[in-house]
Amino acid sequence: MNIRLYNARILTMEKDRPVFSGEVWVKNDKIAYVAEQEELRFSWNSEIPRIVWDVEIDCRGDLLMPGFKNAHTHSAMTFLRSYADDVPLKQWLNEKVFPLEEKLTKEDIYHLTRLAVLEYLTSGITSVFDMYLIPDAAAEACLDMGMRCVLTSGLNNFVSSPEQMEEEYLKWNKKNSLISYQLGFHAEYTCSKELIYRVAQLAHKFHAPVYTHLAETRREVEECKERHGMTPAMFLDMMGIFEYGGGGYHCVHMTKQDLEIFRRRRLYAITNPASNMKLASGIAPTAELEKRKIPVAIGTDGAASNNCLDMFREMFLVTGLSKLREEDAASMDAMKVLKMATVNGARAMRLSKADVLAKGKLADLILIDLHQPNMQPVHNIPKNLVYSGSKSNVRMTMINGKILYRNGEFNIGGSTEDIYARCNSIVRRIIYA
Repeated sequence: MNIRLYNARILTMEKDRPVFSGEVWVKNDKIAYVAEQEELRFSWNSEIPRIVWDVEIDCRGDLLMPGFKNAHTHSAMTFLRSYADDVPLKQWLNEKVFPLEEKLTKEDIYHLTRLAVLEYLTSGITSVFDMYLIPDAAAEACLDMGMRCVLTSGLNNFVSSPEQMEEEYLKWNKKNSLISYQLGFHAEYTCSKELIYRVAQLAHKFHAPVYTHLAETRREVEECKERHGMTPAMFLDMMGIFEYGGGGYHCVHMTKQDLEIFRRRRLYAITNPASNMKLASGIAPTAELEKRKIPVAIGTDGAASNNCLDMFREMFLVTGLSKLREEDAASMDAMKVLKMATVNGARAMRLSKADVLAKGKLADLILIDLHQPNMQPVHNIPKNLVYSGSKSNVRMTMINGKILYRNGEFNIGGSTEDIYARCNSIVRRIIYA
């Protein structure tokens, strides 16, 4: 399908390229052309071939930009939204989360993931890095709805196995336009030393990065020191987990040695500010990570701990909490945060074809409504996005060249009310039966 998006402001997220007026053309699943208005005026008649457009959209001066990349989430945890609240992380996991997750079926996870996808689309999220039980169920839900998803295993002492993870890795990394898979495990504190060693063996076998929850709470770090005499990052590095890169989710309580490991191994620190704040886990040292040139990406975490799968809120909290932590209003610039939510997220997820708007890149883009009070006046669009933007500004979400959400309407091949009804039925059976 040929789609012309014209009369737009455009933020490609390419380095040092400011917002400009122009057009973006999409052919099938790729971006075919990104041009400034002056370039179009110069070459329209002589150099640009005639194209039969299937769809032409007047953007009315609104902003086209790459979609947000949710670099850490547990999509199917939508079933615990506003149920598992107001308790510390350890109690939250052991009393509220793990016992109820045991009751989930593959079909449950499929439908609960579909609910999350609806929310991702309204927030301008075009890719998710999903860690949850039964990855196949999440993959099938995302495929059916057109969401780009990078799967990773939640392997631990009680769920999955290295053999299953290897099978999933090979299955979902066959040529597929929307689904890919990265090695991972839940956390040091839920995995035996032997299990972690076997994950490291897989990383070495496939020369593959590994991702895991890391240094989320002070207690996690102290208990790891008691078990192994070192921090989680140091222990996992010693076990060979990070030989081929990867990253950590949360990364709140990091020592100087941990930061050096991340710098040396070129690991991604994926921060989840709303979840960490709500669970009182702490504030990640994003300014220090930036200073050490450790790439930072942003995730929402799951709806049980957040409870809102909203990248606008996450972006504001990244910069706001950094300023508070450092007691320095200049500690985290808005443009850096916007890069974390787009470019860095794509690269953390190994989606190099979805990082910026440019010819040949994947057509994963969003249209932001600038004609709302919270976006006026237009002094600085990136700062408006981070400091005053909201989900209400998302006019359109396109993934793989397909418009899945536009002006409040979903194009996901089914009824949203049916999804809501199915998910509420699951909740009644699991929690209230």
